[in-house]
Amino acid sequence: MRHNRTINHLGRKSGHRKSMLANMACSLILHKRIETTVAKAKALRVYVEPLITKSKDDSTHSRRTVFAYLKQKEAVTELFRNVAPRIADRPGGYTRIIKTGFRQGDAADMAFIELVDFNDATNSVKDASNKKTATRRSRKKAAAPKTEGNDKAE
Repeated sequence: MRHNRTINHLGRKSGHRKSMLANMACSLILHKRIETTVAKAKALRVYVEPLITKSKDDSTHSRRTVFAYLKQKEAVTELFRNVAPRIADRPGGYTRIIKTGFRQGDAADMAFIELVDFNDATNSVKDASNKKTATRRSRKKAAAPKTEGNDKAE
């Protein structure tokens, strides 16, 4: 029974689990999309979303707090410089998990986890739907003006 088991231990000791989640969070922030197992993606979502929320407030304290979790200067810089301004008006739900099927070797359930506002395919679909569509009716072409006196072939 899993009484009072609030986190998924992922079959690892706590130090290994914290390091793995920190590395995965850095990869997610830097690459905007990573592929992993569904269990790790769900654990990563719980790990990274509070950090993204904290990045909305660009202060020294919040940078140091986030750096304590991520442990990579480049990821912290990317988070505060590029990610935070794009998600500033979003009230939560910064990540999306897309299941992709099963892995070939061990049949593990795989998924993509991505930052919502950075998916170019979804954003382009939204932009295309906002564009005005052309009418489907055929329009008559303007007829060329006829000149009666200029017929040479007779």
